[in-house]
Amino acid sequence: FLKGTLMETQGKLNVEFPDLELLQRFDVPGPRYTSYPTADRFTKEFGAEDFKKVLNARGTGDNTADLSLYVHIPFCANVCFFCGCNKEVTKDHCRSKEYLEVLSKECELVSAQIGGNKEVVQLHFGGGSPTFLNNEEIFQVMDIIRSHFTLAPDAEISIEVDPRSTPVDKVEVLAKAGFNRMSIGVQDFDNRVQIAVNRVQPFEMTKAVLDAARANGFKSINMDLIYGLPFQSRKTFEMTLDKVIELSPDRIALYHFAHLPEHFKPQRRINAEDLPSTPEKVGIMMDAIKRLSANGYHFIGMDHFAKVTDELAKAQENGTLQRNFQGYSTKPECDMVALGVSSISKVNGCYAANPRDLESYYAAIRSGNLATNRGYLLNDDDRLRAKVIMELMCQFKVVKADIEKKFGINFNEYFDFELNNLKHFEAEGLVRLEPDFIEVTPKGKLLVRAVAMNFDRYLREDERVRRYSRIV
Repeated sequence: FLKGTLMETQGKLNVEFPDLELLQRFDVPGPRYTSYPTADRFTKEFGAEDFKKVLNARGTGDNTADLSLYVHIPFCANVCFFCGCNKEVTKDHCRSKEYLEVLSKECELVSAQIGGNKEVVQLHFGGGSPTFLNNEEIFQVMDIIRSHFTLAPDAEISIEVDPRSTPVDKVEVLAKAGFNRMSIGVQDFDNRVQIAVNRVQPFEMTKAVLDAARANGFKSINMDLIYGLPFQSRKTFEMTLDKVIELSPDRIALYHFAHLPEHFKPQRRINAEDLPSTPEKVGIMMDAIKRLSANGYHFIGMDHFAKVTDELAKAQENGTLQRNFQGYSTKPECDMVALGVSSISKVNGCYAANPRDLESYYAAIRSGNLATNRGYLLNDDDRLRAKVIMELMCQFKVVKADIEKKFGINFNEYFDFELNNLKHFEAEGLVRLEPDFIEVTPKGKLLVRAVAMNFDRYLREDERVRRYSRIV
């Protein structure tokens, strides 16, 4: 079984592979901390009028954050059995036509309420499968955005791409519409695995999309992989990694498959007995870290890699790396306004979520109201803990003096309970508890979510079972 220390390219980070027994002891269900508090803490007591007030107040006081937009396109032509995303499976483009009509109205309503600087520095389309939209609809949705918002000249404009619905001519359309970054869904190149999860996607199809993106000037290309899928093994995934390294995307996300058939209906078509064992699954993950690191990728943390020359690696190095609902981000923290069904905004200390079903979303927007039906307004303790958790997840280190200066607290006194809990992690060699800082060790990096959970007050106070995936 893999064990030892791996020094990454240029020696920026090192990752020590804990033994299996230690990983299993700390491999508990836990949040991914794309937000704090996590989305399951949002309440219906926060609604559209509350979000309107927050939007109106943008740009006042010390809130000078840049603006980021997220657009959710929920449609998929086919269902992938592993998927836990909010989606609508259909081949009927009348559905997307109606959706864009309502989305246009939401853009009008939201933009009318936003105070402060409206220039957008980041725009991301997620799903579902945004490339479900046909070429005409792609131009249409970008025209909708531009009619209500101003895109910065150097804005990051990204889209999640399904190669099965993205022929070369559509890549050209995406570039002409203004997209300059792309995330390609792959999961695994092994045919048996693809059949088992109902996502048959030949290597040549994926390569054609990536080659076309580069030919059309896309600045950054990410590739999504998943480990823990049916029929995967260390041997088969090694072949997938060979092909990924050949394609050489700028960034790679290697997600852990959480088999939760009781929560996600499509996963009921996956047989538990076909899934790799825990040792095999952990071996796949560790093999991937080793292979990718040896081929010029920087281990950002948790499940993300970037070439050492990529902005994501540089952001971690200079301390500006962030996490949001799209994962790791290169920009200093933005106000993120999210549009579409099930989307979640984060603006000036609040989270605001749209309904998860199309009917409720349509009804709200057509009535002339914002769609927000739940959310959360952070208090001082939330903001403090969110900052500590963000530092752990992005930098693997919390400097106590920085937190004390920003929030006016005595760190050791405020977090006395948490620091005592972390002594167990220190004894296992997962963290260093120093007078001036807390640092996740190379051995603890694969378990950073477990470290961050110590600062989650809601987990401590609420014993209800949550739908979190396991850490490893």
